[in-house]
Amino acid sequence: MTGLTNAQIDNCAAEPIRIPGGIQPHGAVLVVEPQSLRILQASANATDLLGPGYVAGAVLELDGYVLDWVRLADGSNLLQSFERDGGLFNISGHHMPQGAVLEFEPLDQGEASSIEAMFPRLEAFADAILPLDEIKAVAGAVADQVRTVTRYNRVMIYSFDPDWHGTVVAQSTDGTLPSYLDLRFPESDIPGQARELYRLSPLRIIPDADYMPVPLVPLLSPVDGQPTDLSFTGLRSVSPVHLQYMRNMGTYASMSISIIVDGRLWGLISCHNEKPRRVPLQIRSACNFIAKIFSLQISSLQRGAHAAQRIALKQHETTLLPKLSRADKLPEELSKHAAAWLSLTNAQGAVIVTEDGMRSVGETPSRHAIEALVAFLKSEKQDRFATDQLSAVWPGGSAIADTASGILAISISQLHPSYVIWFRSEVVRTVTWGGDPRKPDDPQERLTPRKSFEQWQEVVRHRSISWTQAEIESAEDFRNALLNFVLLRAEERAEMTEELERSNKELESFSYSVSHDLRAPFRHIVGYAELLTAREQNMDEKSRHYLRSIVDSALSAGRLVDDLLTFSQLGRTNVAKSRIDMNKLVAEVRRSLEPDLEGRNVQWKIADLPPAWGDGALIRQALANLLENAIKYSTGRDPAVIEILGSNDGQQTVYRVRDNGVGFEMAYVHKLFGVFQRLHRAEDFAGTGIGLALTKRIINRHGGEVEALGAVDEGATFTFTLPEGGRDKPNA
Repeated sequence: MTGLTNAQIDNCAAEPIRIPGGIQPHGAVLVVEPQSLRILQASANATDLLGPGYVAGAVLELDGYVLDWVRLADGSNLLQSFERDGGLFNISGHHMPQGAVLEFEPLDQGEASSIEAMFPRLEAFADAILPLDEIKAVAGAVADQVRTVTRYNRVMIYSFDPDWHGTVVAQSTDGTLPSYLDLRFPESDIPGQARELYRLSPLRIIPDADYMPVPLVPLLSPVDGQPTDLSFTGLRSVSPVHLQYMRNMGTYASMSISIIVDGRLWGLISCHNEKPRRVPLQIRSACNFIAKIFSLQISSLQRGAHAAQRIALKQHETTLLPKLSRADKLPEELSKHAAAWLSLTNAQGAVIVTEDGMRSVGETPSRHAIEALVAFLKSEKQDRFATDQLSAVWPGGSAIADTASGILAISISQLHPSYVIWFRSEVVRTVTWGGDPRKPDDPQERLTPRKSFEQWQEVVRHRSISWTQAEIESAEDFRNALLNFVLLRAEERAEMTEELERSNKELESFSYSVSHDLRAPFRHIVGYAELLTAREQNMDEKSRHYLRSIVDSALSAGRLVDDLLTFSQLGRTNVAKSRIDMNKLVAEVRRSLEPDLEGRNVQWKIADLPPAWGDGALIRQALANLLENAIKYSTGRDPAVIEILGSNDGQQTVYRVRDNGVGFEMAYVHKLFGVFQRLHRAEDFAGTGIGLALTKRIINRHGGEVEALGAVDEGATFTFTLPEGGRDKPNA
């Protein structure tokens, strides 16, 4: 190959195969400037094949149709036969930025007649394969037809997998060359740039693996001074590495035709011959036509299979979604319908992970492994993740390959690491390669094509059955449905919250109005009862008892109204927070409660209390309610012991009020903080039943929590927490 040596080739994958600088000798090439028709470059054999005058610098002289095509430069391709000086030629052409490229190949008279007889055969072949409903059957028919037309010793249909390893899925042979049917060949046999060239330029022929390249003259394009791009030139010279690869296989002629399905390189029709063999251009074009029919048939079968599977999977989704739409808790409902859930993607196991926990069905990894997998998925930041070889993308995958060699995961939350994950177990397979696919240890050996094509078997582990596109789409549809459910539930919750807030405001307004309006009548009752007592000096003792009962009841009702008014106002009160000296606050509350301690033996045990962060007036009221309760419910104890403790862990401050009073049964603790809820008789312990409800509301407004612990005749402990400054929880 002109201008290239093996020392310049780092490896086959990096070789400049688009700009080889020369062509194969079974034809000639001209590069022509479209406007002037001047020949810019000519292969060194052009004058020998076409006659004098076909050299760089000369003006092109050919049939008028060809010259019109060159001038037009509309992107169309040229293919026709013509006669010159008694010789028949096939001429093909294409345009590129460096000029119009014309290729000439000699054509025998016998070849021309055989081409004409072939078209009825192609028409019959197209009719024959249309009813076939399996790709392998169509591939076998294509291989037979191409070998019949070209008379190569062996024709193989070579299919790429997602990793670009190739497998011979069909073969037609006359027995001259060994069979490669069902053998697998590594991705490195056809490097990435070669595959891309196969996609762009679908047909390549090598009549003789021992050919000597014919250089272009001049070597560089006069248009831009760069090597001439021969990507779409059928006569393009090929890599010497590939030629050696052919000789190592025992083949001296080959033809490859690309199978392009929906724009992607699906595979190749690969033809080999033991001896050199040239197939005419128009026969090759007919084979390219066969490949296009094959591509359309593959696309049709794949689309049909995809559609059938989508319909089947959609039926499972249609069965499952109505049940989920009525469920209060999605994870629980999914687990109730495990079969339908797994059938959405034909998986062996599945799990749903939310902020509330996880639920799994079928064969799944351990909880700890799933948590690690979720952390990995979160780092990937993808709404959908699918693999049939988890261990290849995540180190932790090897340990769970028995149940999770393959996973298909969908994210169902933008805020939390919430996922639905389907699992497929490991499927151990034995793959037969056409030679050892492993790279040699010797770096020099990597620069040459492998020499052995003996069968080599490999046991493939840590892989599952691959997820089909239909299964992936089914998972994505399910994700969209779940997100719609989440949005619908969020809207319902927002509507309920709005309604609840409106009801609360109305209730607070009603409570405020009632409480405010009742205060005056109760004051009047007390006032008139006291006036009546003072005025009637001769009133008997029973009448005076009635009046005292009226006064006491009115005062009690007044205190209840005052507490209700305070409770209702609290919902509208702004919480003005600052640093509170709790030691000072406790001392103030104690002084205010001294009238209630007359004749009582009360021991106070007050620790050094940490400061709090909150509204001083409200916290004072909450603390007063707790201490009043401690004093009230420890009546009869001698001594009554009331203890106040406090601590701070950097996140929140905790305070405890403990007494040795009558206590309560923990079975009824949930009633303590409700309005008008009492655990003791009113005759035994006076009160309105609002104090603890008010305390809870104050602490909740601060973002804290309050709880109670007690036992009958063993006292009670009330604990409340207040977040540190800047760490408030959402208000309750």
